[in-house]
Amino acid sequence: MANDQHPVPPSPAFEGTPLSRAEYIAAMVHFYRGEIYRATQWRLRLDNTTNWAILSCTGLATFTLGDRAHSHAAILLGMGLLHTFMVIEARRFRFFDVWQQRVRLIETNFYGPLVRRDLQSPTADWGQQIADDLLRPTFKMSTRQAVRARLTRNYGALFALLMATWLCKLALHPGALADQPLYARMAVGDLPWWVPAALVTGQWLYLGGLWLGVRGIAPAEADYRERPDLGTL
Repeated sequence: MANDQHPVPPSPAFEGTPLSRAEYIAAMVHFYRGEIYRATQWRLRLDNTTNWAILSCTGLATFTLGDRAHSHAAILLGMGLLHTFMVIEARRFRFFDVWQQRVRLIETNFYGPLVRRDLQSPTADWGQQIADDLLRPTFKMSTRQAVRARLTRNYGALFALLMATWLCKLALHPGALADQPLYARMAVGDLPWWVPAALVTGQWLYLGGLWLGVRGIAPAEADYRERPDLGTL
């Protein structure tokens, strides 16, 4: 009966209620903090994979060259392991790039103009871009582009290290095949020499084709340029 005498007014539709300036800024602050956290977590995952790859490469190189009796097959195993790490890191890099791009859009179009006291954002539709990405998240690079990026920045040097270690092992520790040419020393057990040679050659052809045939992407570090006019702090 009391409800009939004092009816509860209907709640206004959320979409029909405009946000105040304070509410909008508060929402953007919390959203930015969330995106920063996501980007940081995926960045840590990238670093972890790189650390695993470095430790594996240096450990296998030390093990192989540390004793004449150790087979060069450990280096071949390391090349396969390194390739696996690179693919895993490329997948993580694609996710990291999603959060990183959102963070940069907010920094350059919200916080930058806010600090300068200039309400004109460099990208007019930046809010719409972020909204579309929230509703329909998409990767900003292909898998091959991500693999190429990790190869160029981290894994190229590691592959070169393993290759140099492998050749040094064949040249310095020939074992029972000391009187054989270098290529004959590539044999592993009952496997003829051409099997490891074909595997290594195929891998390097793949890496070279990836580096030459896939369009590169601008690294995130490109946003951080040196400013000579700032002087020395």
